[in-house]
Amino acid sequence: MSKTNTLDLIKGLGSSIINEHLNQENLKISIDAIHQQFQKATDISGYDSKMEHLAAIPASKGKALGLNHAAQCLLDYHRTEKFVKAILIAIRNKREANPDKTVSIFYAGCGPYAPLFTLVAPHFKPEEVQFELLEINSSSVTAAQKLIEHLNLKAYLRNIHEADAITFQIEEPREFDILISETLDCMLFRECYVPILANLLPQFHEEITVIPQNVQIDLSFLTSSINEENNQEEKYGSIMNVREVLKDNALEQLLPSHVMNKKVPLAPYDMSRFERILIDTRVHVLNDIWLERGSSSLTIPFEIPLEQPFNFEFINFDYFIDPEIELKCGVE
Repeated sequence: MSKTNTLDLIKGLGSSIINEHLNQENLKISIDAIHQQFQKATDISGYDSKMEHLAAIPASKGKALGLNHAAQCLLDYHRTEKFVKAILIAIRNKREANPDKTVSIFYAGCGPYAPLFTLVAPHFKPEEVQFELLEINSSSVTAAQKLIEHLNLKAYLRNIHEADAITFQIEEPREFDILISETLDCMLFRECYVPILANLLPQFHEEITVIPQNVQIDLSFLTSSINEENNQEEKYGSIMNVREVLKDNALEQLLPSHVMNKKVPLAPYDMSRFERILIDTRVHVLNDIWLERGSSSLTIPFEIPLEQPFNFEFINFDYFIDPEIELKCGVE
C-alpha cells in the first residue's frame, strides 16, 4: 500500500474517532491495517525475536519499554482511540483559542511508530501544528525517523531528540502548548511516567495541556474475585494520585526514592467479609476521556488475596522511585 493510502487510513481513523463512528470491531480493523503499513515501512512488527528488540531500556529512574513492547502499544486499541481523540481535541481547542498561533507539541517517549504524532499530524497543516519528539531508545529513534519520512510528515517535525526524558532540559519550553507522555504501565509499575512529569512539567508554563492529564490508583474490597457473579465490591477510593504526589514533592530538586505513603484504616470495614483487595489504575486522558478498569493494558485490575482472619489495623501503600519504580503494599 502506498503512503497516500496509509495517510487515507489514518485520516479515516481520526475522523471516525472524533465523530464516534467506530465500534470496537471496526476500530481493530482500522488500526490493524495501519499497523501493517507501519510494519512494512520500519521492518518492525512489535513481535520480533531479536534480543535488542525485547530488552527494556534502563533510564536514570526505572525503565523504558523495549522496542517490541513500544510498537505493540499501537495495538492497544481502546488506548490508541482515547489518546488520539484527546490530542485532536486539545489541538483544536488551542487553535480555536488562538487561530494565528502554531500549536507546539512536545512528545516524550514516542517509540518506533510515534503513533501520537503519525496518527495525528495528517489531520492538520504543518503551519497549524508542530511536534518535537523525545525517545531514549536509539533503535526507536531510527525507526520513527524512517516512518515519518515514509509518510512524508517531516514538515510537521521540528526536532527529534535521543535522550532520557527524566533528565532532559528543553530549549525554550514556554513555547509549547501540549505535553504528551504516555510512558506508563498498569499500577505505574517500572515505567517512568512519574519522574518524567516531575522533570518536564516545571519547565513549561502553567497553561500547558498534559496528556494524559493524570493517573490515579484506586482501592476496593472484594467478597470474591471480580470474575465471579456473586462478588460484592466496596470501594475505598484513591490511594495514589500522580498530580498530588508531584505537588507534594514540588520543592524537591530531585524526586526522593520514596514519594508516597497511604495508610488505609481498616476499622470502618468488616474485613471478615472480604477475600481480596483490588487495585485499579484509572487514566484521565483529557476532560471527560478516561481509561477505566479493563479497557486497556494500562488499566488491568490487580487482585490480592487476603488470609482470614485478617486482624490488621491498616493497609499501607508506598510508591518508590528507587531502586525500582513500583507500588508496594503491606499491613500493620
